[in-house]
Amino acid sequence: MILDVGTGGGFPGIPLAIAFPNVRFHLVDSIGKKIKVVQEVAKELALSNIEAFHARAETMSGQYDFVVSRAVTQMEQFVPWVKGQFKPQSVNAISNGIIYLKGGDLTQELQLYPSAVVEPLSQWYDADFFMTKSIVYLPMF
Repeated sequence: MILDVGTGGGFPGIPLAIAFPNVRFHLVDSIGKKIKVVQEVAKELALSNIEAFHARAETMSGQYDFVVSRAVTQMEQFVPWVKGQFKPQSVNAISNGIIYLKGGDLTQELQLYPSAVVEPLSQWYDADFFMTKSIVYLPMF
């Protein structure tokens, strides 16, 4: 099960739910209008593996394999919101943790997290937009 924090209009949760139809996704955002859009998109696309919640991340009570997000806040603030929401047992190729799309220089932001793995998107995409974007994986166990 995957939690998408600050999903906005459903990114990255909706594309992931399409790509992984056998995985359950909880999409959460504190702005109700955004969640209504997500619910309508999920309904129109018949995505039965999505549940959308008008809530803050720290109020969610599920147990997740991964928490995904993009551009919500600094890791130092984000990690405490979600650190108690992971399943204790990992059943995937990588340990349960955070997978976060981030931009810019992450050196200072990730100093507190030496186990973080940063994968620049420029390794896969040549467009200028991707030159400063990375996927950050932070194992929680």
